[in-house]
Amino acid sequence: MITTLHKRWIKSCLALPVLALLAACGTYGPPGKLNIDRSVQAKSQNSRVDFVVLHYTSAGNGASLKILSERNVSSHYLVTDEQPPHVYQLVDESRRAWHAGASQWYGRNDLNAGSIGIEIVNAGGEGLVWAPYSAAQIATVTALLRDIVQRHQIKPLNIVGHSDIAPQRKVDPGPLFPWKQLAQAGLGRWYDETQVTANISQLQPSGLPDLRWFQQELIRVGYAAPTTDVLDKATKNVIAAFQMHYRPSRYDGLPDIETAAILMALR
Repeated sequence: MITTLHKRWIKSCLALPVLALLAACGTYGPPGKLNIDRSVQAKSQNSRVDFVVLHYTSAGNGASLKILSERNVSSHYLVTDEQPPHVYQLVDESRRAWHAGASQWYGRNDLNAGSIGIEIVNAGGEGLVWAPYSAAQIATVTALLRDIVQRHQIKPLNIVGHSDIAPQRKVDPGPLFPWKQLAQAGLGRWYDETQVTANISQLQPSGLPDLRWFQQELIRVGYAAPTTDVLDKATKNVIAAFQMHYRPSRYDGLPDIETAAILMALR
């Protein structure tokens, strides 16, 4: 004969496995959602972001915003030419923006995967006619860059222009972009101008290094240069990109003693 007390004991025994199962499920939280413990963080880690790539848009504020938000191209940030400039964040820094395209820097391809792209509203140009950047834009870009560089610990040599990483296709941000000013603010690579003067004096007696030397030196400082020992169009494009960044007073793509002296100073 099963008494009321026996019935209660049986019910409690049957309930134990169910309670144990529910307790186990509680470790994982609601169905379909893990309860992940983030209380311990590994010491050995760093940011996935290694580069910042600077561009100009070749379009006005409205058109630039529309292109970068609605078409098959994007950037993490857009800096307008309004007064004061407005900064849009169009892509979260944890996600890939489509701004670099086919590119290379220090032998690394697919720079979209490890870079932050900053587009600056500027009409661009060609030949000797280029649209200037406003002081307010550069101040805004400087503040934005400083924040990004500090958070991701980006090396100065990895703050580059689109023309640096894709010299066969691109010329932005152009010769009027103030790379020297940024470098003086601790944002980018530059060279000791006194050393350049000394290098010119050293080079003048022996004359210009051969073309293979220029190609190898450009590779050493990060560029994807041919190794043909021929002054072909591809080599001239890389030299011009280098000159546009480091010697914007003349960017004809022709090797000369001053360009060689700057390359030497970047050692």
